[in-house]
Amino acid sequence: MGLYDKYARLAGERLQFSDNGLTPFGTCIDEVYSATEGRIGNKKVILAGTNNYLGLTFNHDAIREGQAALAAQGTGTTGSRMANGSYAPHLALEKEIAEFFNRPTAIVFSTGYTANLGVISTLADHNAVVLLDADSHASIYDACSLGGAEIIRFRHNDVNDLERRMVRLGERAKEAIIIVEGIYSMLGDVAPLAEIVDIKRRLGGYLIVDEAHSFGVLGATGRGLAEAVGVEDDVDIIVGTFSKSLASIGGFAVGSEAMEVLRYGSRPYIFTASPSPSCIATVRSSLRTIASQPELRQKLMDNANHLYDGLQKLGYELSSHISPVVPVIIGSKEEGLRIWRKLISLGVYVNLILPPAAPAGITLLRCSVNAAHSREQIDAIIQAFATQKQ
Repeated sequence: MGLYDKYARLAGERLQFSDNGLTPFGTCIDEVYSATEGRIGNKKVILAGTNNYLGLTFNHDAIREGQAALAAQGTGTTGSRMANGSYAPHLALEKEIAEFFNRPTAIVFSTGYTANLGVISTLADHNAVVLLDADSHASIYDACSLGGAEIIRFRHNDVNDLERRMVRLGERAKEAIIIVEGIYSMLGDVAPLAEIVDIKRRLGGYLIVDEAHSFGVLGATGRGLAEAVGVEDDVDIIVGTFSKSLASIGGFAVGSEAMEVLRYGSRPYIFTASPSPSCIATVRSSLRTIASQPELRQKLMDNANHLYDGLQKLGYELSSHISPVVPVIIGSKEEGLRIWRKLISLGVYVNLILPPAAPAGITLLRCSVNAAHSREQIDAIIQAFATQKQ
């Protein structure tokens, strides 16, 4: 058996989805004109399949500060945070993130993936038990596996199932780690965080919330779901990313002063090169924008509501929760691919999500809006979905 033979079926299936080089998996965006428009092949498209929630990828302040950092400090640090990869701006950003979240400690990682990997794998070792939402991100599952923790999955957003499993643990529940996400990236729904906190208060345990898709989106100041539902004091660690609302690359975790120990025990933190100075500069700029321009969150949710309402009126099956992630549930892989190609031809790019990435074996056309989309662009997305049904 060859090294890659076990993936032959998967490779063959993916090959069937390629049409003259146009594929929904690793789609080449040949040019990016703005936060909302680009070119795929010879077709200008509205970008309705990115995580650029606040539309800050072309923010003039962020670009200017990133260029200045690039000129002043070079293209990269060439080392990990534990070696030569902690520049003054890295430390300044950690201080700013900690202050933004009203927490004593913030740690910056190289990506959102390694933030989850670094925090969870270090804390959830072979002595730990972790209760995971079944729809948790791959980075959370991988982190638990890397640490060797006992993994107990509970049904997606089912607090009754979580409580039953906590009760079965008996005294062990007091040391269990519960991990959920703010906004789940596939269906755009949110965790029932207030109810989960209630279980934690009664039965014990620790709570980690991955706010990757909810940071900058939810809450009065953009701190995420925990802020939105008023339970920040009950969340032990918040993990997030710079690659969505902050429009850059990197990740972070915030928590108590005791979390500082992760710097000396987290392998993904110790053995990965740190984010480049230009990335750090753009994140610092975008963080100030999030703090000073709450109207971006309102515009984002206005766009999300408008798209959701438009697609619902057309008869599409959607998730029950309105967020910047607006998934259209499709009956089959083949139908999903057909619609995806048709939308490209009509000038709209969205994500085609197939099992096992999509939950519960469904096929999704995942639309993601951002604050930079105009009303006319949202209307054009709706019209494209209407046209493809004709």
